[in-house]
Amino acid sequence: MARTQAWLLVLMAAAAGVVLYPRLESWVIAAQADPRPVIPRGELTGDEQSTIEIFERISPSVVYITTLERRVDFWTRNVMEVPRATGSGFIWDDGGHVVSNYHVIEGAQRARVHLNDGRVFDAALVGFSVEHDLAVLRIDAGSKRPAAIPIGTSADLKVGQKVLAIGNPFGLDYTLTTGVISALDRSISAGRGREIDHLIQTDAAINPGNSGGPLIDSAGRLIGINTAIFSPSGAYAGIGFAVPVDTVNWVVPRLIAYGRYIRPALGIRVDDGISQRITAQLRIEGVAVLQVSPGSGAERAGLQGVRVLRDGSVIPGDVIVSVDGVSVRDSADLFDALERHELGDAVTVEVVRDGARKQFTVTLTGADR
Repeated sequence: MARTQAWLLVLMAAAAGVVLYPRLESWVIAAQADPRPVIPRGELTGDEQSTIEIFERISPSVVYITTLERRVDFWTRNVMEVPRATGSGFIWDDGGHVVSNYHVIEGAQRARVHLNDGRVFDAALVGFSVEHDLAVLRIDAGSKRPAAIPIGTSADLKVGQKVLAIGNPFGLDYTLTTGVISALDRSISAGRGREIDHLIQTDAAINPGNSGGPLIDSAGRLIGINTAIFSPSGAYAGIGFAVPVDTVNWVVPRLIAYGRYIRPALGIRVDDGISQRITAQLRIEGVAVLQVSPGSGAERAGLQGVRVLRDGSVIPGDVIVSVDGVSVRDSADLFDALERHELGDAVTVEVVRDGARKQFTVTLTGADR
């Protein structure tokens, strides 16, 4: 009865415009009060602040790429453009060049680049390298173009080093994930008999749509381009791969200059299978020169290939054992040693000829690869 009278008193006072604060029983107070204390947010840790700063500084240089392909309607025979794939990329320089993976734009008739500020541009294809899974697009963003991403190095990377990935997984634009470098110098199959070498392995979450986006170190510098994952399900499984920035640094300028990848070459023909048989007979490690191309740097320097005599006997040619002091055991080693040079550079090639070591200075020419 007392409880009912108390509530009637409160209601009557409210109707009369009078505010009362009756002393209610403890069960009423307990029902209205929130016993949980309010804890103000503390200071962010130094690592958190650094991660936030890197994302806010670098994300405007990251782009979202959508591609379109033309299809013919079966019934009307009308040609229409339909979405094909999505991916990521980043601003390379002040000329409006955008770098991404080749597989992001492969087979597309048109590509669009979406900027952080909401602007969308049709992109022109500048060039691509299938074997490095790299492509360069170009947009005309005018004077309000985003800043180019800072470029780092990858030769000095260490396993355990912190990395950050920015991209557009599953179309969720400008997503940040973090992790560490899990391994270095990985090789993976890129399909159609292709293999991509010298990749960075990371546990930073990479999913479909992240391809072409930047892998960044703790100083906010580009150290790789996210390109593939290892996953039985097709989704993130803790193993992602990125093309190292040192590779990007020597491939992209050539794509911009020539529209395709032209590797520096000696001007010789090699074959690992034949080379292994020759070097096994000679009991040395190296790459056997099978043929020297006319007019090449190798011919001008005096390198010799395999010679076949009239009686059918074969005389081995030069066996390359080093380039600029870097040992070579097979054609992959040879190509790696040459790729670090520019067209027109002179390199010192050491060969074994007739059991003796000789050195030749060869000027590099270009060869498509």
